[in-house]
Amino acid sequence: MTGFLDGVPVPMLAVDHTARVVAVNGQAQALFGKDLVNRPFVTVLRQPGVVQAVDWVLNPDAMPAPAPDPALPTPPEGVVTLRAQFGADGRDILAEVTVAPLPSGMGRGATIAVVDRSVAEEAEQMRRDFVANVSHELKTPLTAMIGFIETLRGPARDDARARDRFLDIMEREAGRMNRLISDLLSLSRVQAEERRRPSKQIDLAGVIRGGVTMMAPRAETAGLRIVTEGLEGSVRLPGDADQLTQVFQNLIENAIKYGAGGAEVRITMTRIAHEPLLRGPGWAVTVADQGEGIEEQHLPRLTERFYRVDTHRARAQGGTGLGLSIVKHIVNRHRGRLRIESTRGAGSRFTVILPEGLARG
Repeated sequence: MTGFLDGVPVPMLAVDHTARVVAVNGQAQALFGKDLVNRPFVTVLRQPGVVQAVDWVLNPDAMPAPAPDPALPTPPEGVVTLRAQFGADGRDILAEVTVAPLPSGMGRGATIAVVDRSVAEEAEQMRRDFVANVSHELKTPLTAMIGFIETLRGPARDDARARDRFLDIMEREAGRMNRLISDLLSLSRVQAEERRRPSKQIDLAGVIRGGVTMMAPRAETAGLRIVTEGLEGSVRLPGDADQLTQVFQNLIENAIKYGAGGAEVRITMTRIAHEPLLRGPGWAVTVADQGEGIEEQHLPRLTERFYRVDTHRARAQGGTGLGLSIVKHIVNRHRGRLRIESTRGAGSRFTVILPEGLARG
């Protein structure tokens, strides 16, 4: 039966007449985990609507048929198609689930096919958010530049001082729009890959050391020292080196920008024997500054696109409001967690927690 399921291009499970899993394909293992066979189906997919559909397909005479979903095509007789939301593979999934009897000759049982619709739903939401956010973010600098151009063509045509000042402002605004577009493209690439787990092994400590080297001149210019702890040796785990480099460069850059009131930026890497959120061991990398800190009410929203605690200061620093959103999506792709802690007047701590891969070398 497993060979039959392996020919199906979506996650699929088969259960016997007692609703115990008897076969799964590779896609189902990737979604729900290993060791699924011989488990009660209800322990694999804890979604009441799907469990009810399985029970009905197995025993259609013992209970009423589930109500059809008017938004979905009407399934053949004896088959149930429904939408279901559940957690699996470390994320929330919106899926179209089809429960059908086993093909004749295979005995009494049912197949459960899961078609992940989350990508399509998220893509449509991203499109709406993109149009709204980008229109707002680009309108302000474009309006300013149009105003300066009109002024330079009119009242300030022969005013050399005004011309130089306006050109400087226009150059800054053009640079900010260029950074904004670059960050939007980066965010788009990250989100497109978010559901594909990295498969290559990387040296996490080496990635962080590289990020520190890149940001050291900027820290020196800001009058800060970068202090590191626990970055000796090698820490091997599954990851995308380029994306994780971007994560730590973004976090260090933010610490330099907003921690200039202190003396140092401290980067610490420690092993966690058991991280409850990851349900296993992991590595925690903390980037801490000694700046002004962030008020508590802002912390839950820091990773939203274009969210800024201090809009004027962020724009003056050249920020686009997308850096932490990029960080969040990269960390999600690595099935990790981002923890943000801050005390007003005592600095901020950004901690990236990644699941452990191979042993430390």
